[in-house]
Amino acid sequence: MLKLDILVLSVHPDDAELGCAGTLLKHIADGKKVGIVDLTRGELGTRGSVEIRAAEAAASAAILGLHARENLGLPDGFFQNTQEYQLKVIAAIRKYQPEIIIGNAKHDRHPDHGRAYELIDTACFLSGLRKIETYSDGELQQPWRPNILLNFIQDEYIEPDILIDVTEHWDKKIESIKAFGSQFYNPDWNEGEPQTYISSPGFIEGIDGRAREFGKIMGVTYAEGFTSHRVLGVDNLFNLK
Repeated sequence: MLKLDILVLSVHPDDAELGCAGTLLKHIADGKKVGIVDLTRGELGTRGSVEIRAAEAAASAAILGLHARENLGLPDGFFQNTQEYQLKVIAAIRKYQPEIIIGNAKHDRHPDHGRAYELIDTACFLSGLRKIETYSDGELQQPWRPNILLNFIQDEYIEPDILIDVTEHWDKKIESIKAFGSQFYNPDWNEGEPQTYISSPGFIEGIDGRAREFGKIMGVTYAEGFTSHRVLGVDNLFNLK
C-alpha cells in the first residue's frame, strides 16, 4: 500500500493542476507523498478525447513528480452523490490513507465542480465508518478519514480561508497546466478544433491574475487559496503570515 500525505480528489483531469498544482509542488519539494485521483475522464470536453486527456494527465503527473495518479472513470457530467459513486471514492481514500484531502470548489461555473464537492465531502466522512465495507484487490479495506479536507478555488471567486505561497513553483505549475495541450491555449494544437472558454489565451492570464491577487494579500508574488469545512488551528501565532 502506498500511503500518501496529500490526496487530491478532483472531477476532471486538469482541475488539480489549475486549482492547486503549486501547493502540490511545494509539498513534494518538502518530501511529502502526493497523489491525484481524477473522478472522471473528462469525456464530455469539447476538445480532445479520453485517450488524449489520459496521456496529458500522465505527462502532467511526471512534471509534478506525483507519487500516484489514477482515474475512477465516473461518468462525466452525470455522476451524482449516490451510494454507488460514494463507495468508489471511499475505496480510493482508504487505498491511499491521506492525512489531507483537497477537492473541488464548493460552487463554480461548471456544475460538475459543485457536485464533486458534495460527493467528496460525503465520502470523506463515510470513509471513516467501519461498517461500510470496501475492497481492494479482494482484501477488506480499513476505515480511514483524513485529518483535513480543503477545497481549492476555481473559476468563480470564493473568499479563501487559507493561502499558500507558491511563488517558487509557479512556472512549473503553468508547465503542468500546459501539458493539457488539447484543453488550453496552444496555437500548435489541431488548428481546426473549436475554441472554448478555457482554450482562449485570456483563461491562463486569469489564472495568473487570481494567484497574484491572493499573493498580494500575503505579501508574495503568487499564492493559491483554499476553503476549509471547519476552523483550522496552528501551534502558535508565529506560524501565521
